[in-house]
Amino acid sequence: MTDQGSQASTGNNLDPWYFNYAERTSGLAASEVRALFAVASRPEVVSLAGGMPYVSALPQDILNGTLEKVMRERGPVALQYGSGQGHERLREQIMEVMALEGISGSPGDVVITTGSQHALELFSKLFIDPGDVVLSEGPSYVTAMVIFKSYQAQVEHVPMDEHGLIPEALSEHIARLKAAGKRIKFLYTIPTFHNPAGVTLSEERRPEILRIARENNILVLEDNPYGLLYFGKKGPDALRAQEEEGVVYLGTFSKTLAPGFRVGWALAPHAIREKLILANEAAVLSPSSFSQLVISEYLEQADWRGQIDTFRGVYRERKETMLSALAEYLPELSWTDPAGGFYVWLTLPEGLDSKAMLPRAVRELVAYTPGTAFYADGQGGRNMRLSFCYPTPEQIRVGIRRLSTVINGEQDLLDTFAGTGPLDHPSSRRDYSAPPPDIN
Repeated sequence: MTDQGSQASTGNNLDPWYFNYAERTSGLAASEVRALFAVASRPEVVSLAGGMPYVSALPQDILNGTLEKVMRERGPVALQYGSGQGHERLREQIMEVMALEGISGSPGDVVITTGSQHALELFSKLFIDPGDVVLSEGPSYVTAMVIFKSYQAQVEHVPMDEHGLIPEALSEHIARLKAAGKRIKFLYTIPTFHNPAGVTLSEERRPEILRIARENNILVLEDNPYGLLYFGKKGPDALRAQEEEGVVYLGTFSKTLAPGFRVGWALAPHAIREKLILANEAAVLSPSSFSQLVISEYLEQADWRGQIDTFRGVYRERKETMLSALAEYLPELSWTDPAGGFYVWLTLPEGLDSKAMLPRAVRELVAYTPGTAFYADGQGGRNMRLSFCYPTPEQIRVGIRRLSTVINGEQDLLDTFAGTGPLDHPSSRRDYSAPPPDIN
């Protein structure tokens, strides 16, 4: 029998260093969204999978002028190391952006990060010990699940409905976990135009969720990439607008400007802010001075509020096209109707499995993200996330038509062999989980 010391020196035939990795790397896995990119990027495939902003709607002449001005007037600063907290002027401007969602505070409590994804990673590094519990909506953001699991957290999903996270379910989960002796570190939530479900936590529930968290001494991590991308009525103010000490707020320019700049931020209570700065410096030394100065100049000179309104119109048209196509080609199914953001959450008939169905969908030249990607525990087999942000309205219609061919074909196969015993098909061998209550 080979002992671990011998294995560590020889590894295995796929990775000679397999036994040298830290235990926490067992939680690292390629997300189903990222794994789709290679296929979905083929020009003949209509991708309804990735949440890529439609950056072609940006004013290229203004952006080009901004880039040139930064290099001409502040080149030596833009190309140099910067502060671990981020440039002061940009932090002041970020406060102006957050004010649109009712948030007030000090620029001194803002920490610039390399995208809000990086802020999520830093926060997890600071707070999660192996075995800790993270509460999260079910479903939830796919890469957040990857990060929490990589730090060996136990993710507990709290059910949602069409009004967002259910307060009674949150209280029940907390009581059960505490009775079991579990240590709950924080509640991770995307309350506005949720990814992937597309729903928004109602104004009535927001103070109730905050009260439950406060009474149980649970920190709230509010992730808000889409809050300004509403289609009609403005969404509710951020949770951080109602609670300062108990909420850490994550924001980003990836959805309202462009993801390529990789600039996000965290607004945190003073003590947490200090640790975030230290963690930021340990991870990247300093966020990109160049990207920060370009965004700061853009916010200074451009009509950025008008540009966000342009994005709202672009995404509203695409959402309406998707819902119209779903009603035409798949009228028997159910889906969410988001008031903003990028995503529709589709529920399949009983017996169908979105993950097992994906290879056939790719053969039909359409891609989506299986619902299982958005759970840490394997739920979501009857769901899929459809992104309307990037493809044109014409492509969306084609994509939904192709998707209907796949779903109807799977349903016909299921109906044909119903009652004849198990099918020799991947979907027939899975344990199906129902979607969250009323996320239909």
